[in-house]
Amino acid sequence: MLARTLYFGNPAYLSTKNEQIVVFSKDETGASFEKILPIEDVGILILDHYQITITQSLISKLLESNVALITCDDTHHPAGLMLNLEGNTLQQQKHRIQIEASAPLKKQLWQQTVSAKIRNQANVLQLLHLENAYLINLSENVKSGDSGNGEAKAAVFYWKKLFGYIDGFKRERYGPPPNNLLNYGYAILRAIVARALVGSGLFPSFGIFHRNQYNAFCLADDIMEPYRPFIDIEVFQIIRNNGASLELNPDIKKQLLSIPVRDVLINGRKTPLIIAVSRTTASLVKCLEGVNRKLLYPEMCW
Repeated sequence: MLARTLYFGNPAYLSTKNEQIVVFSKDETGASFEKILPIEDVGILILDHYQITITQSLISKLLESNVALITCDDTHHPAGLMLNLEGNTLQQQKHRIQIEASAPLKKQLWQQTVSAKIRNQANVLQLLHLENAYLINLSENVKSGDSGNGEAKAAVFYWKKLFGYIDGFKRERYGPPPNNLLNYGYAILRAIVARALVGSGLFPSFGIFHRNQYNAFCLADDIMEPYRPFIDIEVFQIIRNNGASLELNPDIKKQLLSIPVRDVLINGRKTPLIIAVSRTTASLVKCLEGVNRKLLYPEMCW
């Protein structure tokens, strides 16, 4: 069953009974209501209001089911992520192969990752009928470990083509809109990837390229790179329809939160993005074990 993303943006009391999520809240008229949701159907749960109360019992059951629990700050951006520490029965074995992975293997995996990211950036531009030949060439010539800095070269070209019509746009984490929309989408994507890594028995902190000692999700930041363009094209569509100077609102959040169930093409088959991510992390395990040499990454569905 396809895991759902649940978003709570109003005051609510969340508890659990009989392996279900019990939601007490009020509707637009102020009338109280109760809603029951199966925990097993949930993949991500987002808490985006300071008057949400969630019981410890529910938190425990959510983590047991490998649900990624996200909390948001007063700007309504994801600020925290809670994951299950024991998401796989062979977790210790998987952690060991991560730690023992050789530098050449990591460089090869990063080469594949950067190549896939640039290829998807080229696909975005092609879908929008924008020039992409430079990116196609870069994607086919990424060196081991991306020693030629292809990712950075691609980024300069890509963002100029994608959002060059927005006066003064620069891709920055704390930059003006539409950076806020990109950041929100990337935060959701990061949670999806971290959840899948834990489910595959991997530890999100042990990256193949990212190594920031203060970053608990280095591997998630590695693996999510080829998935970022799926956020980019959604944001492009949003601002094309609504303008670039946008603040996050419920409608935009709803649109971005639908991305996990959008179809992508992976290994020749269409599948929802949230499932594709799990296939990617499973292929990473096989690469680390020496069973396979190729990471499975998605492509745009035409």
